[in-house]
Amino acid sequence: MSDSQNLFSGKRKYLFGLALLSFISVIFASFSMADSNDFDISKREILLRRIGHEILLQSGDSISRVLPVKKIAENEYQIRFEKEFSFQPDSLVNITQRLLAKDPLASDHVVTILNCGDSSVAYGYAISKNKKEDNVPCIGRIQPKACYVINIKFKPTGINTVKSGYLLAGLPFLALVGFLFFKSVTPRKQKTLPDSQDTNLFTLGSVLFDAKNRKLIINENTIDLTATETRVLLIFALSPNETIERSRLQKEIWEDEGVIVGRSLDMFISKLRKKLELDSNINIVVIRGKGYKLEISS
Repeated sequence: MSDSQNLFSGKRKYLFGLALLSFISVIFASFSMADSNDFDISKREILLRRIGHEILLQSGDSISRVLPVKKIAENEYQIRFEKEFSFQPDSLVNITQRLLAKDPLASDHVVTILNCGDSSVAYGYAISKNKKEDNVPCIGRIQPKACYVINIKFKPTGINTVKSGYLLAGLPFLALVGFLFFKSVTPRKQKTLPDSQDTNLFTLGSVLFDAKNRKLIINENTIDLTATETRVLLIFALSPNETIERSRLQKEIWEDEGVIVGRSLDMFISKLRKKLELDSNINIVVIRGKGYKLEISS
């Protein structure tokens, strides 16, 4: 088999490899970002527990526990405590800023301290990467001992957006490569084309079919065709070695005349066979249950 007939040779193999490599690259990038995202979230939860621990120490409590950090919404976490405590707002702000500085994705955040009983806001402040936008009220007022939970909400970092962007941006490229690949491997139908630029002339084996003048020229012999024979043979000549449905032939040849007769088609097929029999390589064969085919053997 020649190189041009090998499905995965040359250009086709290159396109297949490019498509596969592109697909693997996009998937790898997406999963790498997902792994990185999970790792950053785990680090953040540890920092939040550390914040809770230092707040308790600041209040003079070195015994009670910081309960597991709870993720209450996308980019929002809740620090819970085993016992009541009091806090100084300035110490709370300093502790959170110092520890969250270790998280490069936490420069913008809002801290809200809620009363456990009614979820009313006991204190809150906002920190921004742009220091001019910081909002830290009531720093000097000590908050009484009570049951508190601390909610910390971070500004969306766009990690998920970027990850989705990688996938979405990669899909059109993969589609393009896939289209080029399948286009290159799709076998082209081989049709017998006319030797002449005149589309009314068709070379069928050793037979020259002149559709315009309704003639067959075989070995210097000229055979006249009727108008209907010409129309039938033209349909076959445009699709050699392909099955033509019987219903299509009947519709295209006789429907305009208002009458479709099955035996009329068989009669014209029979007449065409006789006129083409001078070339043994050409034959109109019956495809049982479907229709007919103009077979041209080399």
